Amino acid sequence: MMKLVRPLVVLDLETTGTWIEKDRIVEIAMVRLTPEGVQDRFQSRVNPGMPIPPRVSQITGITNQDVKEAPPFKEIAAKVLEFIGDADLGGFNVERFDLIILEREMFAAGIKFEWRGRTIYDAQKVYHLHEKRTLKAAYQFYCSKDLVNQHTAMGDTEATLEILAAQIDKYGKPEIGMESLKDFDYERIDDYFDDERKFRWWNGELYPVFGRYAKKSSLKEIAQKDPAYLEWMLTTDFPQKVKAMLRGVLEGRLPKLPESSARP
Repeated sequence: MMKLVRPLVVLDLETTGTWIEKDRIVEIAMVRLTPEGVQDRFQSRVNPGMPIPPRVSQITGITNQDVKEAPPFKEIAAKVLEFIGDADLGGFNVERFDLIILEREMFAAGIKFEWRGRTIYDAQKVYHLHEKRTLKAAYQFYCSKDLVNQHTAMGDTEATLEILAAQIDKYGKPEIGMESLKDFDYERIDDYFDDERKFRWWNGELYPVFGRYAKKSSLKEIAQKDPAYLEWMLTTDFPQKVKAMLRGVLEGRLPKLPESSARP
């Protein structure tokens, strides 16, 4: 049993995406532990009031049908706060994601959730502090050797080659070789339109993430209320792909979410 001085609530949220300012909670789970060894649990699906993107459903296993009859967050907000009480808080990446979204959802429900004055135990921070994400750490992990010639081009290159060979043995298929690693690519779910990440899909519409309308108004809304702003964008050094998209918006042709992002 974990020794505690104060009550601790470890929590995790499943959400409609990773956009902190806009995405919504679809599930919340919490475990509360006391110094006396008592353990309580709280779990609830949440109707986010917006569609869950198909790719998010693929990752979380939670579909629109699953939350159709679930309560909106405002209906459980008071219970969530009561369960947390005055406890310290823990989780994985909670300081940069879960607690910020939870605070925003609480505020929308008319409840003040103060967490910044509490002790936060973030397992991701501890993990990254102790398990370094460097070439040297990877070389030690996969090859069980110290990287002697670190930061020399050839030393790093040869170490990377050894790491890849070890990864084939650990994760791939030695009889296939390097080709067995080519599918180890992680699909982004943050859905940016462009490589510079200046325009982002959310709920089927495209939003700028910079400037006066950043994360607030979709391009469709901007075209209706301030088309001159889009015309100004066309005078900047955006790539031709972006300019073509902006011209289309001004002409009434809105961009469509790529099929790869929209398919169930």
